[in-house]
Amino acid sequence: MSGSKPSMDPTWSDPDDAPDLSAPEWRAKFASVKRGRPLVNDVPKVATSLRLDADILETLRRGGPGWQTRANDLLRRALNLPGPDSP
Repeated sequence: MSGSKPSMDPTWSDPDDAPDLSAPEWRAKFASVKRGRPLVNDVPKVATSLRLDADILETLRRGGPGWQTRANDLLRRALNLPGPDSP
């Protein structure tokens, strides 16, 4: 049985190592970065779980990408709610 390999020299530094992002110059660069999904018209959407009949969901999805937005628009009209762009 062979012995364990000696550990690497701790003074070795790979030139491809990532920089220390906690350094002040990097903190300043990232200070103004906004993370997360941007708000649309400053009206946040709310993630929810909703149980729908299978045929309703199939019909909405059949329309392709944007089906959730179309579903939101249908509900908004059915409830006589103004759109987010309305004054």
